[in-house]
Amino acid sequence: MTDLTASRQERASALAVDTYRAIWRWHFYAGLLAVPFMILLAVTGSLYLFRDEIDHTAFASRTVVTEEATPQQAPSALIARAQTLYPDARVKAYRPPIGPTASARVTFATDAGAAYVFVNPYTGAVLDTMLKTQEFNEVVRKLHSLEYFGAYANRVIEAMAGFAIILVVSGLYLWWPRRQTGGVLTVRGTPSRRVFWRDTHAVTGAIAGGFIAFLALSGLPWSSFWGGKLTELTVATGTGYPAALWDNVPTSSEHAQHAMQTVGWTMEASPMPMPMSHDAMDAPLGIDRIVEIARARGMAPGYEVTFPGDATGVFTAAVYPDDLAQVRTIHIDQFSGQPLVDIGYADYGPVAKVTEFAINVHMGQEFGLANQLLMLATCLAIILSSVAAVVMWLKRRPSGRLGVPPYPTSRRVYGVLWGMAVAFGVLFPLTGLLIVAMIALDVLLIRRVPALKRAFA
Repeated sequence: MTDLTASRQERASALAVDTYRAIWRWHFYAGLLAVPFMILLAVTGSLYLFRDEIDHTAFASRTVVTEEATPQQAPSALIARAQTLYPDARVKAYRPPIGPTASARVTFATDAGAAYVFVNPYTGAVLDTMLKTQEFNEVVRKLHSLEYFGAYANRVIEAMAGFAIILVVSGLYLWWPRRQTGGVLTVRGTPSRRVFWRDTHAVTGAIAGGFIAFLALSGLPWSSFWGGKLTELTVATGTGYPAALWDNVPTSSEHAQHAMQTVGWTMEASPMPMPMSHDAMDAPLGIDRIVEIARARGMAPGYEVTFPGDATGVFTAAVYPDDLAQVRTIHIDQFSGQPLVDIGYADYGPVAKVTEFAINVHMGQEFGLANQLLMLATCLAIILSSVAAVVMWLKRRPSGRLGVPPYPTSRRVYGVLWGMAVAFGVLFPLTGLLIVAMIALDVLLIRRVPALKRAFA
């Protein structure tokens, strides 16, 4: 019985070692692929958290004005002043000043793309103009989503979000205390030693792991594939925007994502209304009247009015402030001024509400400065853990080799890996495809080709 017990303990110990090796190897491959993207997302995300603060300091010359005793000029007058810079361009949107010391912004549709003109609301003086693609926060946003690198690059970010969750889960398994005296909540050694960077990587990841996973999950609704499927699900189940509000309103084939200048995640897939029947001689209302209607209906400061694209379009006033309760979208008939659809956060379905809340926290908006600092700390933890992982790897790997952790000795472990790959593939399809490719490459190619096996050892 003693021999049998010892044999069982040896087998259990061998299985534990093999499992550790397999997960360590998987963690290494996932990190090798994800670390560059994780650092990029963390750096750009940190900047985007403070986009308003950056606008009001670094770019105060175009966003901040001196409050004057004279009343602000009418929107139509400000737009006319801005139009002198783009006389042949169509006015796309107008954003009234958010406060008495804020500028107004007019957006034009030009041949080079959307162009911003910032105007002093008291004097009508043009403060600055630029293409939307040149605006600092827009550059940061496009870098964050890899939009500069084409539509398919966004799917890379989506796959990396799944890898971030894998890194958190597998990292927690590797970090879990196994009789070691350090490296759990303390960092051993000095920067010259590998153990210092190992502990820095492990402890930082363990403490911030939950927040890192949250950032990855809450960023997925913006992704092209996963986010698109979530949108389809909410529309099909009625848990997104309340489609019933459009039942008695004529709609076009265009969706808000393409027609509106400002649109939130929930409203992207909603159809654009069309004006109600009217006399052919009716003239469309001007922007001054539309702004009055928006104010009268209690739109929160910071809203933007998107102009109709043609005679079959509508004005749309939309605002997405820090306070989710004030999120609002109003489609206004351009001829009668009648609000066709008026929808706020309270009208959203349950899935949309949860998703928008997560997005709001992700963007650092929900709990004020505390929310910004918490997300900033998470971004800094991602950077620190990633840099520590690279330094630890460079100190560990043999000269001229990649230094991949060793294979498990038992093939039984690979069944668990394939099972996990299937599970992740169901939840995150693009990540699952990369996992399958990664395991297949490792098992079928690297393990069987001596030259590759030596290079990866």
